[in-house]
Amino acid sequence: MRLILISGLSGSGKSVALHMLEDSGYYCVDNLPAPLLPQLVAQLQAEDYTRVAVAMDMRGGRSIAALPKQLRDLEATGGIEVRFLFLDSRDEVLIQRFSETRRAHPLALGEMTLAEAIGREREALDTLANLGHRLDTSQLRPNALRQFIKDLADLDAGQGLTLLFTSFGFKHGLPLDADLVFDVRCLPNPHYDPLLRPLTGRDAAVVDFLQAQPEVGRMAEDIRRFVADWLPAYVRDNRSYLTVAIGCTGGQHRSVYFAEWLAARFRDQARVLVRHRGLT
Repeated sequence: MRLILISGLSGSGKSVALHMLEDSGYYCVDNLPAPLLPQLVAQLQAEDYTRVAVAMDMRGGRSIAALPKQLRDLEATGGIEVRFLFLDSRDEVLIQRFSETRRAHPLALGEMTLAEAIGREREALDTLANLGHRLDTSQLRPNALRQFIKDLADLDAGQGLTLLFTSFGFKHGLPLDADLVFDVRCLPNPHYDPLLRPLTGRDAAVVDFLQAQPEVGRMAEDIRRFVADWLPAYVRDNRSYLTVAIGCTGGQHRSVYFAEWLAARFRDQARVLVRHRGLT
């Protein structure tokens, strides 16, 4: 059985992720109290379910504190491949999302403000953030989140580190989930060419422009060499995911090119995912 567990802050995109997994053929359960997880898994195993996704968060109350132990027990159980995904987002983004949807935060009770409720939830979930892969959805559009969840669900089973290359724009803030961050803002910017401005780092014209700059090639090779040199150390550290973030000003041209370029060179060394925060 492949079991994907989803947790995280309210408003960070858990419903989007769960719906994507359901559309991909997973049996999905939302808002499950953590103590009931072993019973659910045993029942679904007995009924020969092979792909299951479960969302657990603060709506289940204080029982969420039992999740780390439940996760350890499941990982020690034979026949179950467990992946844990924690969705996060910056406070100001969460406030904006709740304001736009006019939904009430599950902890916003009595005299508590929305900001206070988010702060209390973040504190309560702090111990869960590093149980698996932490995904910052602050600048991630719903379609991009759906694609990432689909890629995660489609990864082949088995042990090994997943190497995630993500592009981002510094003007939107650093990603919360980055393990390594590289700044490519010092390189020539296609944004200043009117013909290249509406394109992205995946378009041939932008690729040709950047590949014609000698300093782009030097920096790309320096980053590749650094990641290659230290990747074995992260593997020995029993990491499930390593997120390498490459940032430019807007997250549209240079960082996208670098993420794609690096991903192509590491696909024979690790399981590789690519995510672009500034693109749909």
